[in-house]
Amino acid sequence: MDKKVTIVGAGNVGATAAQRLAEKELSDVVVVDVVEGLPQGKALDLQQAAPIEKHDARLIGTNSYEASAGSDIVIVTAGVPRKPGMSRDDLLATNANIVKTVIEQTAPLSPEAILIIVSNPLDAMCHVALEASGFPKNRVVGMAGVLDSARFRTFIAMELNVSIENTHAFVMGGHGDTMVPLPRYSTVAGIPIIELMPRERIDALVERTRNGGAEIVGLLKTGSAYYAPASGAVEIAEAILKDKKKILPCAAYLEGEYGIHGLFIGVPVKLGRSGIEQIIQINLTEQEHAALQKSAQAVRELVESLKR
Repeated sequence: MDKKVTIVGAGNVGATAAQRLAEKELSDVVVVDVVEGLPQGKALDLQQAAPIEKHDARLIGTNSYEASAGSDIVIVTAGVPRKPGMSRDDLLATNANIVKTVIEQTAPLSPEAILIIVSNPLDAMCHVALEASGFPKNRVVGMAGVLDSARFRTFIAMELNVSIENTHAFVMGGHGDTMVPLPRYSTVAGIPIIELMPRERIDALVERTRNGGAEIVGLLKTGSAYYAPASGAVEIAEAILKDKKKILPCAAYLEGEYGIHGLFIGVPVKLGRSGIEQIIQINLTEQEHAALQKSAQAVRELVESLKR
């Protein structure tokens, strides 16, 4: 195929993303992991599914980075997953070192690539990737709002017993407890959900969305979510590879938008071949704006702690 995507990390998120990319025939896929045999085995298993799934994507698993050279996109899933009782923030120092090392290895081999960051704590890891790569800000994208919005959409559809295809939702802010779901901009077949359910139910869905990842961690007990995070990363990759000009909520580097400076925060962006092609600024109420600023402050504290 004429496109190449490298996935760093052959764990559940990385392997599922590789499967989705291949089965959608979006690109050839290189899976890199430090564990000997793991990426090779998963890539070979996925390749052997190709005759059944009827795709011609080529998958390679490797413990080194040479095969990643010339990638259009690098998806970074490497890092320590959350365990019960852990916050995303607890992962900060460990995953910062991992992401820094990964980017220092991949960026020189694929100097025109777009980086999609999935590792947690996500917004802070985007800063690590931006600094380590030296890439322009439009080529570093954080997969957060896509996942959080998908969770919100899921809960809306379940609550109202409607098709998931009818639902649209927006979640802004950091990928954590301070995220900002926006019911005013969340709709079912174009109808705002604030007209379809009482405030207390909306508040309950908002709270469940904020705790969406922790709920899954608590149920799994030995790991964290991976099907939906992988799908979120691949939706971003597809928008870029196909130059779709698709508007999705992603972590983007803000320089004054929404009154936020020098920080990766989840906002609506237009995605195309060059990565983030436009940051969409929507009108927020005073309460929504205050919530976004609070979320930004939580991210800023994480980023500042990285510098200590």
